[in-house]
Parts: sequence; C-alpha cells; structure tokens
Amino acid sequence: MAKNKVVYFCTECGAESLKWQGKCPACGAWNTMTEHIEKQIPVGRPTVSFMPGSAKQLSQVSFEGKSRFSTGMGELDRVLGGGAVAGSLVLIGGAPGIGKSTLLLQICNALCAGRKVLYVSGEESEQQIKMRAQRIGVCAEDLYLLAETRLSDIMDAVEELKPDILIVDSIQTLYNENNDAIPGSVSQVKDCTMSMMQLSKSQGITVLVVGHINKDGAIAGPKVLEHMVDAVLYFEGDANTSYRILRAAKNRFGSTNEIGVFEMGEQGLNEVPNPSQMLLDGKPVGASGTCVACVMEGSRPVLAEVQALVAKTFANVPRRTADGFNFNRANLLLAVAEKKAGMKLSAMDAYINVIGGLQIDEPGADLPVVLAIASSYMDKPLPDHMAAIGEVGLTGEIRSVSHLSQRLTEVARLGFSSCIIPKITSEKLVIPDNLQVFAVKNLKEAIEVCL
Repeated sequence: MAKNKVVYFCTECGAESLKWQGKCPACGAWNTMTEHIEKQIPVGRPTVSFMPGSAKQLSQVSFEGKSRFSTGMGELDRVLGGGAVAGSLVLIGGAPGIGKSTLLLQICNALCAGRKVLYVSGEESEQQIKMRAQRIGVCAEDLYLLAETRLSDIMDAVEELKPDILIVDSIQTLYNENNDAIPGSVSQVKDCTMSMMQLSKSQGITVLVVGHINKDGAIAGPKVLEHMVDAVLYFEGDANTSYRILRAAKNRFGSTNEIGVFEMGEQGLNEVPNPSQMLLDGKPVGASGTCVACVMEGSRPVLAEVQALVAKTFANVPRRTADGFNFNRANLLLAVAEKKAGMKLSAMDAYINVIGGLQIDEPGADLPVVLAIASSYMDKPLPDHMAAIGEVGLTGEIRSVSHLSQRLTEVARLGFSSCIIPKITSEKLVIPDNLQVFAVKNLKEAIEVCL
C-alpha cells in the first residue's frame, strides 16, 4: 500500500516543497509554508472526473453562443465580463459580514428563471436562510436549500437534483471524509475546491463558491485555490459605511479592471449605477487640499475626490501617509512638487487620502494629487467645479492619458464646469459644450491656472 505523501504549500504564491522551510524559495515570504497530506483515496465511492474522450482539432470543437447568462444584477454582470458562464467556477471572497451570502441569495430570483439552483450552506441552517430570503424578497420556486458540510453528501444531492447552478457558502466549512485534516485546513480546502472544479467542468454546472479572507486580506487557504477557479471576485467595503465594491482579481472570461458598486440597505444590496455621484457625495465647498480626479475602472470613468493635508513637521523625519493611493507613487510626486514647483515639502508632513474607499492605481490621478498637495500647502482652495486629469513626469511635465474624451464627458455629466488636462494628447478630443478645458504643459502652469 502506498504511503501518504506530505508536501508543503506556500499560502502566498502556491509554491510546493517536499520539506518545510521558514522562507518560501519562490516568492521569499516568511512563515507561509503549510503542511498538506496527499492521501491515497480508498476504493469505494467514485470521484468526480472529466468525461473521457479523445483529442479534437480546434475546428471540431463546438461552441454555444448562449453559454453566458445574466445573474440579474448589472453590476455583478459587469465584473464577470458580461454575465456568468455556464460550467465556470467562481470564487467570491470578502470579510465576514460584508454581504457575500446576501449577494448570492439575492441573485437567485433571476437565476431561477428557467434554471434550477442548489444553495448549499455550511454555516447557516435552512431556517436562517429562509429568514434572510424573506427579508430581501427572494421567493424563487426552483431554489433548493441544503445545510450540509460533508462533501460526499453534497455530491449525492447534486447527482439527485441535477441543478444548473450550485452555490457553496462557504468552501472553508466543507470537508472530505477521506481526508483526516480538520475543515478549513489547507488540505481540506484544496480537496473540496478540486472536487467543485471537476464537477463544474464535467457536468457543465456553474459553481459559485464563497471564500473567507484572512487578516492580510487574501482568501484563506493556499494560493493554488485561486489558480484552480475561473474567476476570483473580492467584495470590499468599510464596515462603517453602507457602500460595497466588487472587483475581479482574476477572470478567464473577461477583464479584471471592472468594478461593481453596491449599497447595503434593509432589503439587501442595491446597485449603484452612478458611482461617481456616490464618491463625491459630501465633498466640502471652499476647502483647501481637495481635488477631483477622473480615473478609468475598466471601461467606466469614475470621479473620485482626492484629499491632501500638508502640515509643518516637528520630527526629524517628516511623516508620509497614503490611503487609497500608491505610497511609493505619492513619495515620487512629493519630490517632483518640491523640485519643479518650488514647494518646500521636505519639512512638511504629508497625508493623502482617496474618499470612498476607492483604490487608485493609474497615472491619470497624478495631477489631482499634486494639485491637492499644492492647495493644502498654499492654503488656497481650488475652484469647486474644477477637475483635473493627467500624468506627472519626473521633470514636472504633464503627460496625456488614455480615454481622455470619455473622461471629459463624465466630468461634464456630473456638473463640473472646468477641467485641467495635458496640452499634448494623441487622440482627437471631443470636448462637451458646457465644459471649459485648460490645457497645460507642466506643473507650474497647472498651479497658476487653479491657484
């Protein structure tokens, strides 16, 4: 009889090693190697596997144009790339209480229109799910509930019911009885996810899986968990606010740049079709240190408020803090502002914040950040109805960014009357009639225009 194989997985990158090491040899992370016992599956119950077959030429492979279907929520469809794909395995991660279970239960009304859905919960009883369904108005006839954590029982239910869509909440609660590890361990999570993947590919069932996140913000379990699924969606949000942001970290069927915005209410999650209005809600009037940026989230332009606070430091080393903006990029822009715009920031503490919990990682927000810093440094407010778009180079020049015409249209639609843009642009601009545009070459010109 073959011995059980013991391997070690890195929870950060998924690298495999035959022995434990304090430092991962692949990614260099410390204390991330976790033991995984690969057991020999006993003879008995057959495991789910792909249907046997021979190799085919690409031209012989049939493709159904109706393989993608809507989930009933436009924001979720946008993040998935236009809707869910039949036979796909989607992993949805997020902090406890963020709304993952509410989102999946809420879309069951639309999913059950012509389809059979099996909702498996390992954390709640069927009565608890029924109470939530009544609260958010879910009353689908073809929705079946199962409160179970044993993998074999779930497979039996799938074989008996033959659903089109399977929802598992959550993957950390399932366990394979052929594995002696405790539920939620690396070994159990990997085995259960592999079974779900084989189930979706062999029988064409769309599987939606909930995954908890750890203290570092990553989905709990090995990194290989994300490699096995077709799409990884992160549900983000502040516990003190009602807004939630859904973004894709991996998507084999669409872009990973799209975001979906929701608002948690008494009747469940409500879609926010205009996230710019939400992010600008409560913007101060006549206050220094604030500027409006227009960034691209996939194909959608989004307006966000960037705030900066510059104050005289009392320490030997000035403090730098950036929330929602790349910290190294913020330090670079502070250095450019001091060298090319004449601001003495080396003796100042600098704090940068993006309102609404949005994470900005594109160069089009460079100019708004610098203008917010300059406004706080001079203690002069920017015009209330002015936005800024542009990338800042190391020599202080303002460079063009992509989709500039689309950004200007969004700026004008939100009621802004003026916008600062780069003077050199490679695309033919379409400027709205009610928007005044100031084209600048460098930081000095931009600061002179608005301050």
